[in-house]
Amino acid sequence: MRKKPYWEMTPAELAEATKQFDEPFVVDKSRPLSPAEQEQWKRIKRKRGRPRNGQGFQRVSISIERGLLKRATALAKKRRLSRSQLFAQMLERALAEE
Repeated sequence: MRKKPYWEMTPAELAEATKQFDEPFVVDKSRPLSPAEQEQWKRIKRKRGRPRNGQGFQRVSISIERGLLKRATALAKKRRLSRSQLFAQMLERALAEE
């Protein structure tokens, strides 16, 4: 039998369905995580981070004229790229010409 959604229950049905949450948290009912659960927990808690491309990345600080930066940002949006991806593509292209 399928349970009713909470929003369709009468107050009495809702009280019966949620009575387990009225008890205070009891540590005795908990257990240590299994090794598989520990691995899953570590994966969930891990920050996503940057995808590794090539040898990784190095953050650099460069100065660019504001108007040029606005145009580059607009082009990156138009191409659905990040600004970093656009600069990397253009730098690769310039290095390939050498």
